[in-house]
Amino acid sequence: MENELIKLAEHLGQTLRAGNLKLAIAESCTGGGICQLLTEIAGSSHWFECGFVTYSNNSKIQMLDVKRETIENFGAVSKETAIEMAQGALANSEADYTISVTGIAGPDGGSVEKPVGTVFIALQYGEQSICFKKHFSGNR
Repeated sequence: MENELIKLAEHLGQTLRAGNLKLAIAESCTGGGICQLLTEIAGSSHWFECGFVTYSNNSKIQMLDVKRETIENFGAVSKETAIEMAQGALANSEADYTISVTGIAGPDGGSVEKPVGTVFIALQYGEQSICFKKHFSGNR
């Protein structure tokens, strides 16, 4: 699996570099793991701008401009929060594209509506946002 992730990250980097584009990442449940994967690739400094590891709600609010009301109304693990995280990463960096990830890593903290393994992944480019909800098996 790790080899497959590295190949995907290398392909992403090649695509970004070819377009002279930069990427920023806003992570919560992954705790910096995505940034670590990307920066293991030689030449990533050409296309990787920065990463925000915003594990707490306060860090999401302070570093990424996520609205407190969004977290209160929808939760830290939600489409709305993931999109605001991606938008905040774009606004607070020199990146052209951003990806955000927020979820419930487990082993506890899940609910019927949002079980352990629920993850929201948002992508932002300019004014364009897209968000995916995924359910992964296991925990951490």
